[in-house]
This record gives sequence, structure tokens and C-alpha cells, in this order.
Amino acid sequence: MEHSRWPTLDGEAPLIIAHRGASGYRPEHTLAAYDLAIGQGADVIEPDLVITKDGVLVARHDRYLSTTTDVADHPEFANRKKPNADPNDSPREDWWVEDFTLEELKTLRAVQPFPGRSDAYDGQYEIPTFEEILALAARRASEAGRPVGVYPETKHPGYFESIGMDFEQPLLAALEAFEAGPVFIQSFEPEILKRLKGKTDATLVQLVFEEAPGAGSNIPLTEIADYADAVGPSKFLILTDDEDWTSFVKDAHALGLKVHPWTFRNDQPSSVVHYFLDTAYLVNMRGEEVSLDPESPDAEYFMYFSLGVDGVFTDFPDTGVKARAEYIESER
Repeated sequence: MEHSRWPTLDGEAPLIIAHRGASGYRPEHTLAAYDLAIGQGADVIEPDLVITKDGVLVARHDRYLSTTTDVADHPEFANRKKPNADPNDSPREDWWVEDFTLEELKTLRAVQPFPGRSDAYDGQYEIPTFEEILALAARRASEAGRPVGVYPETKHPGYFESIGMDFEQPLLAALEAFEAGPVFIQSFEPEILKRLKGKTDATLVQLVFEEAPGAGSNIPLTEIADYADAVGPSKFLILTDDEDWTSFVKDAHALGLKVHPWTFRNDQPSSVVHYFLDTAYLVNMRGEEVSLDPESPDAEYFMYFSLGVDGVFTDFPDTGVKARAEYIESER
């Protein structure tokens, strides 16, 4: 029996997006994390991109290096530690990616930044370039016989542009020959997406958050629809801490925007789950109530699937893939 049409914008199953790779299991933004995510069935892998001193796109969540690499253990780089040069970013002293060449970065090794997650793989993996990530995705897609997409985020594009390092040319050049799966380009900063509009076939995604409780999206959906194809909200813009759900998905879909909320984490369960399960809000695609253990990570996925999200960012892709399959099974 075929399952009912999904409540997504296009009626297709929501994407499982590997947030920083399978970052719940391996140090984030490493080829090992991306490779594991693909093996677990992720549809798309997500590299956050920053730019080296010599203009190469590499995968790091932040411009600073201390929390995700062993840079502090390299005495040859001790004098590189300095205050943040971006006046619009948080002040801190650290080592900054734009002060290192690719050759220098390749001497560092990745570490697990999340407390409570395994550090067994610390010190084993290099910082990958975007080109290396694209090559991995293409190879694994060919081996698996299925598409594997990429979902790069431009990190701090305004700052990098201010110091003469622009994402546009190297990003588009790297993606030009990529055909292994769908491509999404995301950013918190609208300006880079507006500049990319019309220059790429990639789906453009505006990331949004709530600046204050109850304030809604920091950028109005009506404005986003003018230049982007999708929106990536904090998941609490959809299901809120004050035990309520919003019309965010419905409103975005009405404007033709897909919705990809972040971030789903097995080791950071949402307290909101308990409220919605207690009130029997959770339903499957036929509108039938579904009984789930509120302690299970599956429960959170089910709630968002039932609201029609078009994809989910997750640190644990295997859990997302499993929950999606079980959501289909629940309505047979």
C-alpha cells in the first residue's frame, strides 16, 4: 500500500539533512562525519564554510578554531591567538581561520566540541576543503546508487567580504560540476543570498531565529519569499517553549517556501515533546493519533513531520532516517 501524500510543500517525504555530518558520532565537519552520515542514509550533508588566508573554502562551524581543533596544542601557532577582528561578532580571543593557510590548517586535527559526546575520535581527522567534501558526496552517491545532496552554509559572509574574501566566486565555481544530488545554499545573512539569486540553480535558504520570546522570525517570511526558495528556522519558531504551535510552516508554504528546521539532537531532547504527547496532538499522515514514548527521539521528529516540514537538520542522521520510515509505517 502506498503511503498518503506527505504534508510537505511538494508532497514528497522530508529530507534528512546531516547537520555538520553525523556530528553526534564523529567530530563535526570531517570527511569521516560526512561519510558516516551518507552511510546512515542521509539525503543531504551540510558543511558550514569559512575561508582560509589563501582563499580556500573549508568546513568549520565557526571562524575560530579552539573548540573544534587541537590548535591550542600547536606551539608554532601560539602567537596567532588574538581578539576577534569582526566588530559585529562576539568578542573573544582565539585562533581565526582567516589567519591560516590551507597547508597550515591541514596540520591541525579535529576534536569533539560537544560535552557528553564521545572523544574517541579526537585527533584523527583533518579539516576538509569544500572540494574534498563534494568529491566524497559524488563518490558515495555513485557507490550507493542514490542522490547525495550538499547544503553549504556561508558563515559570516559580510565579514569575509569586508576583508576582501568573497564567497560568491569560489562557491559557485566549486558547485559548477557537482551533479550527485540536490544543492542548497544557506545563510543567516540575506545579502549573500540576494547576490546569488539568478546566478545558480541551487535552492537558496534563509536561516532565521527568534530574537526574543514570542517575537517570531527575525526576518519576515514575506520578505524572504522575494529572494529565497526555502527557510531554515529554529525549531522553536514552529513548536514553542510556552507549549504552543505556530502557523510558521503553513505561512511559509503559502508563500512557496520550503521549511527545514534545526537542530534535532538525541542528546538534547526537547521538553516541548512531553506537552504535545500528553495532549495527544501527535498524528500520522491519515490524521490518526500515534502513541509514542515521549523519551524517544522519534517523538520529536513525528511532531514536526506531522506539521509538514520539508526537511530536518539532525546531528544523528540514522535516527532521522529511522523516524521517517516509522512515520510512514505508522499510517499503513
